Amino acid sequence: MKRRELLATSAAALGLAATLGSTARAQSPLRVGFIYLGPPGDFGWTYAHDQARLTAQEHFGDTVETFFVENVPEGPDSERIMTQMALSGADMIFATSFGYGPSVNAVAQRFPDVAFEHATGYLQEAPNVSLYNSRFYQGRAVIGHIAGRMTETNKVGYIASFPIPEVIRGINAAYIHAKKANPDVEFSIVWVYSWFDPAQEAAAAEALIEQGCDIMMQHTDSTAPLTVAQDAGVLGFGQASDMTQFAPDAHLTAIIDNWAPYYMHRIQEKLDGTWEAGNVWQGLPEGEVEFAPFSDKIPADVQEETNALIESMRNREYHPFTGPLNRQDGTPWLAEGETADDGTLLGMNFYVEGISGEIPS
Repeated sequence: MKRRELLATSAAALGLAATLGSTARAQSPLRVGFIYLGPPGDFGWTYAHDQARLTAQEHFGDTVETFFVENVPEGPDSERIMTQMALSGADMIFATSFGYGPSVNAVAQRFPDVAFEHATGYLQEAPNVSLYNSRFYQGRAVIGHIAGRMTETNKVGYIASFPIPEVIRGINAAYIHAKKANPDVEFSIVWVYSWFDPAQEAAAAEALIEQGCDIMMQHTDSTAPLTVAQDAGVLGFGQASDMTQFAPDAHLTAIIDNWAPYYMHRIQEKLDGTWEAGNVWQGLPEGEVEFAPFSDKIPADVQEETNALIESMRNREYHPFTGPLNRQDGTPWLAEGETADDGTLLGMNFYVEGISGEIPS
């Protein structure tokens, strides 16, 4: 072969390789990683996020590749895992727990081309970190109303995870609406210092039942409190997903965390090249807070009242934190008709008047 023909053939081959390489890159799926605090099988917080991931995966098909790492503690381990995700080619990372915040921001600063999304966070120290949250307190208000109307002992048990604003906010919302429905209601709160620990959650439920609580609420992720309630013949609410199958006689309804619409929206923006960091807090109006079917144990009139409460929040006609409301020590917080601002809610570190006990430091 003549030298000119050889050069031409080589150039053509290189051009073809470059074209194929460009096509391969163009067809490579967007890699989206999820980091989970617990196992997807918890049927609580992590389960809800993973169901949303699966929905997004099905929606986008081969254009997106999702993957996850489960049981990642908050702290140095989470920073290591997110670094590995970024190094392995992740284009987008969803960090799905409050305590991942410092790690998210540290890793984001080292990988400016990766889009980081942090659930329930408050730190934005890098331009490629976005925050997203859900107004779970709207759901807590609903189950609070049901609990207030249905308790026979006037004692409601609440199993709490960590004393962070999200959890305190939920306790307050539930108590306010239980108290409106039943002025004699009392809340007993047990802190377990864990998001997912079935043994501790079960022990907390047992202790609350021994104290006379006939309805269980939880801001923890396992089904253990409900199974204890089932065995004891008391009632309760699921957390983050419909837990009816685990306690069919005890389960009244559940607050369902529906992250799928947000995940699909943000992944689409990343695919389109329009993703930008933001800070959103959605709830009932956006379909991010939903409810499991009501048990037939809930009387018809209570169901009617509850549906009206849900609709009033969905239509933005009613805010769960509407005055008059005082702080636990009796000092005024919200005047008649005044509603809480988001800044106060996001940093909430106090109980409302009527709740006994102290918030752990």
